[in-house]
Amino acid sequence: MRLLFLAVLRPHTGNAVTAERVRVHLEAAGHVCILKDAFDFESPSEIANLITAEKCEAALGLHLYRAGRLLQGHRVPFGIIFGGTDLNEDVNQGEKNKVMGKVLEEARFAVAFTETMRETAHVQWPHAKGKIYVQSQGITTTPNAAFNWNTFLQRAEINQSADTLHVFLLICGLRQVKDPLYLVDAFSEWHQEEPSVYMVIVGPEVDPVFTREVKAKVQRAAGVRQMGEMAQEDLHAAMKSCFAVVNSSVSEGMSAAILEAMHLEVPVLARNIPGNAAVVKHEVTGLLFADPQEFVQLGKRLISDPALEKEIVANGKEYVRMHHSWRVERDTYQRLLRKLEGSLEG
Repeated sequence: MRLLFLAVLRPHTGNAVTAERVRVHLEAAGHVCILKDAFDFESPSEIANLITAEKCEAALGLHLYRAGRLLQGHRVPFGIIFGGTDLNEDVNQGEKNKVMGKVLEEARFAVAFTETMRETAHVQWPHAKGKIYVQSQGITTTPNAAFNWNTFLQRAEINQSADTLHVFLLICGLRQVKDPLYLVDAFSEWHQEEPSVYMVIVGPEVDPVFTREVKAKVQRAAGVRQMGEMAQEDLHAAMKSCFAVVNSSVSEGMSAAILEAMHLEVPVLARNIPGNAAVVKHEVTGLLFADPQEFVQLGKRLISDPALEKEIVANGKEYVRMHHSWRVERDTYQRLLRKLEGSLEG
């Protein structure tokens, strides 16, 4: 089957990584998957032309609003995958909410990453009950064996012995929803008390105006560094070498960085928001903080309590193994695609 897959494809973002992983799943089942960036199109008519030109028989969209609105009204059956923005932000905007409801009416199936996301969708669009499936993101990691941690530290202008450091890695694109500045002041104060702790913000410069704000703030903050995006294999290697991975987002669908850290046996400290709390159980698979001061308290505790670190690392690894299997994710998407094939046969 020739399948149009429409997603938001900013390089090295969670959406792009998820889309590429799902594409590989579908092509492994023998489908031809034509992956396109939703931001390259403005109207359903452009998608109609693409469907005709590429001879697509079905479609899949990642993001109910951003991709789904472009897939309506065509002759091909389609499925949809919820993005975090759909249920954390767009659902609160009347017109977008209405559009997403209509997309769900037409979609043959929809996929939510968590049970909480599915329940939220059921409340908003009761007519969609029965067609929303839960499939957590499958996780694999591929650290670059040639990666050099000391070189990374030099690039980050951290001139201390790696043996004495505790580096907290905040992985995010520089945009406001990721809130990379949330912990900067509190962390800087901590660094002045304990010079061995550093926070390094790593990720693409998504919002140019906000990026300037982040860089200006970081330049004035002791113990905080900011670096650009990294290839995924290098990022995984950096995660494996750091002391802990941090998430300070205002909202999340499901953070791949958190799950990758768990898979790599690295402690996670995450802001206590619904998307993070759905995958991080406090003091079991990671640590959840409500404010910057609690983050510092938990960071100090993690450094001083190796037994706690060992426990949450082991639990996190097991959680990912049990609930975020790459193989189960592949089976789910291949099975759902058969629903679209069935529509064609019907």
